[in-house]
Amino acid sequence: MVTTPLIEISDQPNPEAEHLLGSGLAAFNEAITGFNDRHPLTVLIKDPHTRQTLGGITGKTSLGVAFLDLFHLPESLRGTGLGSQLLQAFEEEARRRGCLNAVLYTLSFQAPEFYEKQGWVRFGEVPCEPKGSSRVFLSKAL
Repeated sequence: MVTTPLIEISDQPNPEAEHLLGSGLAAFNEAITGFNDRHPLTVLIKDPHTRQTLGGITGKTSLGVAFLDLFHLPESLRGTGLGSQLLQAFEEEARRRGCLNAVLYTLSFQAPEFYEKQGWVRFGEVPCEPKGSSRVFLSKAL
């Protein structure tokens, strides 16, 4: 007797599922490409006294591309040049790892102009909420 797998939808984080999916995808990619070079890439700003993380970038590198996932600086550190330094450090580490390109998305009301000033190029936009906003996709040749 053949049973049909269940489809489950959730709004809860599931580290076990993420590990399973990531491992499966890595194995599939490695079978085709002959290697698996997917690695996290984190660049953080820390308080010099408490060593507490104040902001930074998280992402990953894989198959010659750097993916910038999250980038946040608290309001008090914006406009100080730290954002540019963080992004530059992210790009430099991606280059060191052999990446030729980088990709990210941001919201139209966040900082697409910041990235464009750093040499990133828009390659797409998708409308989203709130009305009049969009997800802005950018890339950069490294």
